[in-house]
Amino acid sequence: MNLKYIWLLFILLGLTACNDVEDILEENNVEIPTDEALPELNAGSADFSNYVSLGNSLTSGMTDGALFIAGQENSYPNLLSQQFALAGGGDFTQPWMSDNTGGILLGATQIAPNRLVTIGGPPLSLEDVIGSVTPTTNLLTNNPTGPFNNLGVPLAKAIHLLSPGYGDLNGLFVSPATANPFYVRMATSSTASVIGDAMAQSPSFFSLWIGANDVQGYAGTGGDGSNPITDQPTFDFAINTLISTLTSGGAQGVVANIPYVSDLPHYTAVGYNPVPLDAATAGALNAGYATYNGGLQYALANSLITAEEVAARTILFEESESNTMVLIDETLTDLSSFGIPSYRQSTSTDLFVLPLGSLIPAGYGTQIPLEDKWVLLPTEQDELTAATDAFNATIEAAATSAGLAFVDANAIFHEIATTGFATGNFILTSNLVTGGVLSLDGLHGTARGNALTANAFMKAIDVTYGSNFEASGNLLNVGDYPTNYSPSLQ
Repeated sequence: MNLKYIWLLFILLGLTACNDVEDILEENNVEIPTDEALPELNAGSADFSNYVSLGNSLTSGMTDGALFIAGQENSYPNLLSQQFALAGGGDFTQPWMSDNTGGILLGATQIAPNRLVTIGGPPLSLEDVIGSVTPTTNLLTNNPTGPFNNLGVPLAKAIHLLSPGYGDLNGLFVSPATANPFYVRMATSSTASVIGDAMAQSPSFFSLWIGANDVQGYAGTGGDGSNPITDQPTFDFAINTLISTLTSGGAQGVVANIPYVSDLPHYTAVGYNPVPLDAATAGALNAGYATYNGGLQYALANSLITAEEVAARTILFEESESNTMVLIDETLTDLSSFGIPSYRQSTSTDLFVLPLGSLIPAGYGTQIPLEDKWVLLPTEQDELTAATDAFNATIEAAATSAGLAFVDANAIFHEIATTGFATGNFILTSNLVTGGVLSLDGLHGTARGNALTANAFMKAIDVTYGSNFEASGNLLNVGDYPTNYSPSLQ
C-alpha cells in the first residue's frame, strides 16, 4: 500500500474497529490496492531459437559517433536477445570492438574517430577531455571470428547488405573504396555478403532495420550531391530481395522503417540564428558585405531580380545574441555573371548539420558564407521527405506481404521530436545531450534510446506473433539504461 493508504487505514480502524478493512476502504471510496499476477511469458508462434539482426549503425550499437564495447552491449538487438532468451531464444554473438574508445586503426593509420563525450555541456571529442588516446581495434591485427548474430554494419545502405566483397580488406585500398571497415571486421570471407552470412546461420527469427543511410548520406553532406539519395528502383530491389531471402527458409521477423532527418538533433541542434555579435563586430561585418548589398541594388535597377528577392538576399548583422548566418543558396537567381554570389541569411526553414556548431566561433556563417555541405535548404528537405516516404512505403509493403511484424520507427521518432515520448517515469525528447533518446552525435540511440527501440520491436512482435512481452511485464525498464558514458570509460 502507499503511505497515504496506510495512514488512512489507521484512522478508519480507530473509528470503526468492528468492520473489515476492505469494507471501510470501499465505503470511503478509497481504491483497494491489488497485486494481480501477470501471465507467464510465452513466445506465441514466434521461434526465437536462432535470432539474427541485420541493419546499419542503428543496429550495430554505434553511439556517440563511434562503435565501442559499451555501446555494443546496449545495442537494441543485444537487448532483444536477452528478452528472447526468456522465451526460448539462444545465444547471441556480436563482433566486439577491442576497447571503449571507438576508433579503428588500419595499421598505423586511424580511419574511424574516437567517441564523443560530454562533461555537462555540448559534445566534445574524447581527446579534448582526456588527452591523446590511441584505439586498439586494428583491422590488420585483431578482427574477431564470425559468424555473428549481430550483422549491423555502420555506413551500410540497403543494397550493401546484398553486395559480395563488401568485407574484403583489399577494397579499402582503392578509390572509391568498395569495402566497409566495419564489415571487414565481421565478414566470414573476402567474398562474403551480409545477407549470405545471415542465411548461412539458418535464422529462425530476424530483425531488419535498414535504409537510413540511403537518405542520411545525402542529408549528412548537406545535399551537396557528393552522396546522393538512393534511386527508388535500387532501394525497392534491395528491400524486396532482403526480405524474400530472409524468409525463404521459413524465418519469422520484424522490420522497421526510416525516421525523418528533420526529427533528429543532428539536423536541428544548430539553430538558424546562433551567432552572438557585439556592435563593433556587427558593424565590421556589415561593412564587409556592403559591396555585395550594393550589387543587389544594381541587379534590381536592371530588372534582374525583384525587390522581394533583394530583401531576402540582403546581408545585415546587428548587436544581438541571435544573428542569422550567411549561406550560399543555389536556388536563388544566378547573378554570378555580374560578380554577385548567391548569398542570403538563414531562416527558420533551414536545417544545419551538427558539425557546423563547432565552426561558428571560427567565422563560419559570418566572414565565411556556408557552403551547401553545411545546410539543408527547404528544397533539399523536401527531397529527403519525399524519398523517406517512398522508401517507407516499400518497407511496410514488403514486411506486410511477408507476414512480418512492422515497427513504425518514423512515427515514434516524430513523437519524440514533437511532443516527447512518455515511457515509465520518463518523458524522452530529441534534445541533444539531455533528451535521453539520441546520443551525442544526434543520430544514434543512447542505451536508453535502444531500450525504447527494443520495446517497440517487442510490442510489434506481440501483435503479429501472439507473444506477450508487454502483457507479462517483460518489456525493458528504460530507466535502467544510461544516456551518456563517462569520458573515463576505457
